[in-house]
Amino acid sequence: MAVEDNYHEAESLDTSVDSLGYDHPDASQYRELAVDLRSRLDGGVQFDEYAQILYATDGSIYQARPAGVVFPKHTADVQAAVRTAAEHDVPVLPRGAGSSLAGQAVGPGCVVLDLSRHMDAIQDVDPDAQTVSVQPGVVQDHLDAHLEQWGLKFAPDPASSNRATIGGGIGNNSTGAHSVRYGITDAYTEELSVVLSDGSYIHTREIVLDSEEWDDIVSNDDLEAEIYRTVRQLVEEHEAEIEHRYPTLKRSVSGYNLHKAIYENSEGETVINLSKLFVGAEGTLGVVVEATLELVSVPEQTALALYCFDDLVQAMEAVPEALSFDVSAVELMDDEVIRLALESTQYAQYAEPIPDGTEAALMLEFDSELHSDFEAAIEETNGHFVDSGAAFDVLKAYSSEAQAKLWKLRKAAIPLLMSLEGDPKPYPFIEDATVPPEELAEYVQQFETVLDEHDTSAAYFAHAGSGTLHIRPILNLKTEQEIETMHSITEDVTDLVLEHHGSFSGEHGDGMARTEFTPKMYGPKLWQAFKTLKTAFDPEWLMHPGNVVYRDTSEDIGPDTKRGTGADMREHLRYGAAYSSVEPQTELDYSDGFSHLVELCNGCGTCRQTDSATMCPTYRASREEIQATRGRANMLRAAISGELSEDELYSERFQEEVLDLCVGCKGCASDCPTGVDMAKLKTELKHHYHQKEGVSLRERLFADIDRLFALGSTFAPLSNWLTQIPGARRVLEQIGIAPDRALPPFTRESFEDWFEARGGSHVPPSQADARVVLFPDTYTNYCYPEPGIAAVKTLEAAAVHIELFSDNPSGRPSYSKGLLDVAKRRADRNVDALLPYVEDGYDVVFIEPSDAVMFQDEYLDLLSGTAVERVSENAYGVLEYLDKQRLDDVLNVEPTDEQLTYHGHCNQKATNKDHHAVGVLRRVGYTVDPLDSGCCGMAGSFGYEAEHYDISQAIGRILFGQVENSPGEQVTAPGASCRSQLGDRDGGERPPHPIEKVVEVLE
Repeated sequence: MAVEDNYHEAESLDTSVDSLGYDHPDASQYRELAVDLRSRLDGGVQFDEYAQILYATDGSIYQARPAGVVFPKHTADVQAAVRTAAEHDVPVLPRGAGSSLAGQAVGPGCVVLDLSRHMDAIQDVDPDAQTVSVQPGVVQDHLDAHLEQWGLKFAPDPASSNRATIGGGIGNNSTGAHSVRYGITDAYTEELSVVLSDGSYIHTREIVLDSEEWDDIVSNDDLEAEIYRTVRQLVEEHEAEIEHRYPTLKRSVSGYNLHKAIYENSEGETVINLSKLFVGAEGTLGVVVEATLELVSVPEQTALALYCFDDLVQAMEAVPEALSFDVSAVELMDDEVIRLALESTQYAQYAEPIPDGTEAALMLEFDSELHSDFEAAIEETNGHFVDSGAAFDVLKAYSSEAQAKLWKLRKAAIPLLMSLEGDPKPYPFIEDATVPPEELAEYVQQFETVLDEHDTSAAYFAHAGSGTLHIRPILNLKTEQEIETMHSITEDVTDLVLEHHGSFSGEHGDGMARTEFTPKMYGPKLWQAFKTLKTAFDPEWLMHPGNVVYRDTSEDIGPDTKRGTGADMREHLRYGAAYSSVEPQTELDYSDGFSHLVELCNGCGTCRQTDSATMCPTYRASREEIQATRGRANMLRAAISGELSEDELYSERFQEEVLDLCVGCKGCASDCPTGVDMAKLKTELKHHYHQKEGVSLRERLFADIDRLFALGSTFAPLSNWLTQIPGARRVLEQIGIAPDRALPPFTRESFEDWFEARGGSHVPPSQADARVVLFPDTYTNYCYPEPGIAAVKTLEAAAVHIELFSDNPSGRPSYSKGLLDVAKRRADRNVDALLPYVEDGYDVVFIEPSDAVMFQDEYLDLLSGTAVERVSENAYGVLEYLDKQRLDDVLNVEPTDEQLTYHGHCNQKATNKDHHAVGVLRRVGYTVDPLDSGCCGMAGSFGYEAEHYDISQAIGRILFGQVENSPGEQVTAPGASCRSQLGDRDGGERPPHPIEKVVEVLE
């Protein structure tokens, strides 16, 4: 069944930073290589300094600048890139999402092949055979979503599956929480199409040894023939050593899979399948350009039981017992993870049900393919672990919602740990060593001794059922002493793992972190075999040299150069002892410093997810690394650490390509696992830029939009006609306003005028159940008063007295533009004006979500003291206010069977306040489909700016598609910008504010 399925392909050059028109000069060292690549490839080629910085890191502790990046569009591009790089004696590194944790997506001086942008097609699905053929850039969650229609999935499930690519998973031999049930990637990789180091193309599959097909292959005088002959010889000559040295574990991804290359297939034939060697090879043997994968059926139902222990070791001792109950996952969390979750606003709700005294929690999953009666299965395990065992309590989860909460808590471990304040962090370098589950308890006790000897601690979590605990020692890798401590811990732990017949890596691979120690695990004979294997595949060691295997000296097997010699986990660190950063004087409050907020980015790449949450809108439209939160954070870190020249931060290119394409949605503040608030960082830096370079006319107009719109309202309808006069839009274009963007119409009677004309509030204070100050935003006041009118009528129907605030705008536009002095003055005035109301028992209610969040969040960064804290604590969006006070319960409403599609506001999503509108709408009678949508693309003034119009529209089209696929009869959105963007779409009408839908059903 052929499929054409390129997910979220960047729509055109108009969404690229290239459309901004800046030169991207190639790094001088690689200029000739870049020129040759451009002449031979259809895909893009980037060899400038920005590209090198953007691809210098992954999700690990490492950093090394590549030569440059290419974006192949097809196999011929990959072949041309490999051959061209070889002509220039430059190594090659294939890369997916760059979420690797051991540094295997980083390569000093390599040509990076980013296969995620274009080579992401699902090419063929055979539901009967349960197989699929894909290109390497397919994101795993996209693949699984496509396979859902047949009840199938790709079994390995890494935590990064929402952005990790299949090619990256093959290179890493990935797995996840369900490895006790399904195993790892190599078990599901049947056939591969691979570009070898000489640019030739091979198709790997089961080849019966000594068959006619075998003879045809090895009789040739080419690289493929040499590879097959060498692999067979190495496996046969080292059969005893392979049997002795390779661990017998469900997870072992260290070194090359020599033990899996030759096997007996289901028909009893002895076959060789090179696919098994490319899996886990980390791009060191060739570039995978297509894969045929085996699939599994998706269980219809699952259930969870979380067992609470008052001792970590007792929880570890229970692991092998848990495996005897036909479980599909056995996961662990220790007390540190639980404690951090309880202290976190985002995760506290998931940890609160866990009883006090829990030192470790063991989570067991059961699925319907193995159990027909979940309650009976859990009763059996309860009897074993609680009634007769060391667990003192159990939490049971049968519904998908309850299970999702426990999984969110388990998966919160890394973001919680990496958000620790200060430079010491729980870093990944020996975090996925694996031992037999029955030896896990003893291993943990010995591991704790190692930590004590090095005067540090760690948290314990993850895949206990397969013997893979993620243990991350807390170190400060900005000091020479603790870098050496890292190395010493690794020496001790790898010794310990060998004693337990384990693997140095059970999930995250070798990379820069563990390749140094591979000889210790496999011994001198297999180590030499690995080098021989590498040389057979890659005679010049040009494929990602120095990972998985290395040459001991330049005299060792391989080319007559130093390439691929040595490996030291202390080299190429992202920080390191020489690292330092500038800490600027800031206008906003940063509890742990500006540079710390930048450095919170650990490179995990969550900002590259495209199907859920908010972050990162511009990346979703462009697929460019520079437009993801990670890309911007890497560029900022380079600027504040001196990696970029001192003036680059304030160059027009940096400002426009790195900062201005951030729409300020704040999605990263909540969606980023470590809370990198790029909107806040951008605003701060724009402020410094304005102080240095001045402020443009357009920025001043947008920052003072309230005054401009007041004039428009005063002179309406003349002001509306003026914009339609021939040549008027051309004038606006001269100051950077997009000529194709519809402008908001002004209304002669403002919302304030309407309120005054009706005689103010119709609910006197003496008869009110509550009192509020209603804060009208610019759009409601001068362009679209209907939401304001609806808010007044709804609040009064709930017996609320209203005072209308009309003294001063919120300061949101000036804040967004980086005019922090203006924003601060407005915040000061508003707090001074509103504090007496708050002290008198009033709440402050907003129609526009971005204004509400401005008071709730940004004011606390602009100002300090009890006054702003009091006002902020009593600030609410209008639907949030109705929901929190349960005022909708007292409303008299008419029944309705209308179904609504709800698009929430990014700022409210970022502050966990978006759900209130949905709750109110449902309680007043609507059926609501809340979209899991990102930014609409308008983002205040962003969508009006000429240079951003195309990408604004591209972001909008993602939302429009979601609206069209929703069963709702009408879309509703609280954000004025969102309603404008949705109203501008082809055939679209401007949606109502949710408060307008509430007033519609009032009796």
